[in-house]
Amino acid sequence: MDILKHKFQEKAIALYKENRAMLSEHGNLEVDKVLIRQMFGGMRGIKSMIWETSELDAYEGIRFRGYSIRQLRKALPKAKNCKEPLPEGLFWLMLIGDIPTDREVKWLTEDWRKRSTVPDHTFKMLDCFPADMHPMTQFSAAILSMQTDSVFAKRYAEGISKKDHWDAYYEDSMNLIASLPRVAAYIYRRSFKKNKHIEPDPTLDWGANFAHMLGVNESPDFMSLMRLYLTIHADHEGGNASAHTTHLVGSTLSDPYYSLSGGMNALAGPLHGLATQEVVKWILHMIEDLGTNTPSTDQITDYINKTLAEGKVIPGYGHAVLRQPDPRYMAQRVFAEDYIKNDPIVKIVWKLFDIVPPLLQDLGKVKNPWPNVDAHSGSLLMHYGLEDFSFYTVLFGVSRAMGVLSSGIWSRALNMPLERPKSLTSKAVKKIITEATSPKK
Repeated sequence: MDILKHKFQEKAIALYKENRAMLSEHGNLEVDKVLIRQMFGGMRGIKSMIWETSELDAYEGIRFRGYSIRQLRKALPKAKNCKEPLPEGLFWLMLIGDIPTDREVKWLTEDWRKRSTVPDHTFKMLDCFPADMHPMTQFSAAILSMQTDSVFAKRYAEGISKKDHWDAYYEDSMNLIASLPRVAAYIYRRSFKKNKHIEPDPTLDWGANFAHMLGVNESPDFMSLMRLYLTIHADHEGGNASAHTTHLVGSTLSDPYYSLSGGMNALAGPLHGLATQEVVKWILHMIEDLGTNTPSTDQITDYINKTLAEGKVIPGYGHAVLRQPDPRYMAQRVFAEDYIKNDPIVKIVWKLFDIVPPLLQDLGKVKNPWPNVDAHSGSLLMHYGLEDFSFYTVLFGVSRAMGVLSSGIWSRALNMPLERPKSLTSKAVKKIITEATSPKK
């Protein structure tokens, strides 16, 4: 018998029950302008950080420098014969605050192409890993392995002035973003395609080249999808786990390699970036259980009720902030309507949009019963042959790097301090409650 584990379990259960009772009675008590329930609730809704590149509104959705996704799909430069924006344009917008010209985006594409070299030791390290190691584990380790080339780390060791921190952070960030598609594609090909790799195509833009190196579909439509995917997943203000983690690590003056690797570890969690694969798995299980990929409304409704009765959630529905359908979901839906409206999985995704929200509203299950971005992503990727679910979060990570690193450059330029919130013990909170609720003498 493990006596340490047993004693911990007893203590943990007792404190959990005490805290739940305390929150039920005193959760709305303020301590230095913060509610006790927010302390215990993941700091939800506490305005306590600056994030320049994007802002999330509960009803309007994400805005990048004030532009909605719908506006960006029209305003940002595009590749020839493609309706979707180039991710390079969004990065420029997040960093500068202005919509770039075609010429500026072309320059950035070329600059990233020049910076896209990956150290040989990174590939050698990846080749030493088991092929079945989770792709996100490989991705985070690969990012960290490239830290040997960090400009920030080198200049800091040489005694760089604080006013120049942003310059070194910029160089690392640009190098990292440029190389990530190559690293991610290498991980994909070694894990799922028997180590048969595809060399980069120097004639392609950043997103299209990524699609090319993945090698699942060479159609122009898949390249368009990848440009859209990389654009809409790039940033979601600073409070989400991957953004906040990257910011926190960067606030210690760790270089972008350390910071982004930490952010990717947060993105790998089931409550964050892992959600896309959970949506697809749930839909495929439903198809298998029902014995058809064209289920009726009644069949889907019954399966949803079965899922909820088992104490599970409907993956892809609900969001910590949003109170309307996620604009990123809607952008992907528009893409599907243009290119693959007859795909059976896509049709199921659209049926879920009609069925799930009113059902969850009737049950009072979530504050936001609408679909988030993950509800549609997997169906599009599957259609074009990217069916390896565990890789989906790596795709997310390649995109999210643009947002968190551009924000990191701004944090260094604005000389943001080391992040250090104050913590309390449960005992200290109980003391505060006692003092606040005791009769005044």
